[in-house]
Amino acid sequence: METLTLVYSLPNLPVFFSLFLAIYLVGYFVVFRNWSPKNRPEASSCFISLAHGTPAVVLASFALYADSQRGFAAPNTAFQGLVLDYSIAYFLMDLCHYLVFFPSDILFIGHHLATLFVFVTCRYVVFHGSYAILVLLVLAEVTSGCQNTWTLAGVLKSDVATAAKVYELLSPPFYAFYSDTTPGLQNYPSKSH
Repeated sequence: METLTLVYSLPNLPVFFSLFLAIYLVGYFVVFRNWSPKNRPEASSCFISLAHGTPAVVLASFALYADSQRGFAAPNTAFQGLVLDYSIAYFLMDLCHYLVFFPSDILFIGHHLATLFVFVTCRYVVFHGSYAILVLLVLAEVTSGCQNTWTLAGVLKSDVATAAKVYELLSPPFYAFYSDTTPGLQNYPSKSH
């Protein structure tokens, strides 16, 4: 049964990876084509992060709500596997971005490798534990929209007055929300059945 699950689920990953690659390329060559070559890669990375973050929160929340078996030892459901594939594809694409454009950014590369190790192990090796990982995914991605808007505004703040205003407007709430709320939520216990 586990082998059938693996074989059945493999096509999702290349499809999702192709989706994120296409979004990245549209960002790089269309959306941000007038940005400086120095800023286009970072902007394109934010673009795929925006395409990943909110949908991942919605999909993971639905997968968590739909599963009656909660806890680290619970077997993965098919829908939880799909959500993991979606996120694995994003992290693979963003890892490629960092390896090509920012190969010395060891912190982000290490973060992506560690995340991929956990997601891939859960999804394709042990077939259990996605409930706990999806809770963490929701917590990690809930600030993604704000963070990416803030990052893009930060890139442009010295060149575009509106970007500087957006950056200054978002900085205090983003720091407060991210610093105060996220750690508190991560310590919130999940109920096991």
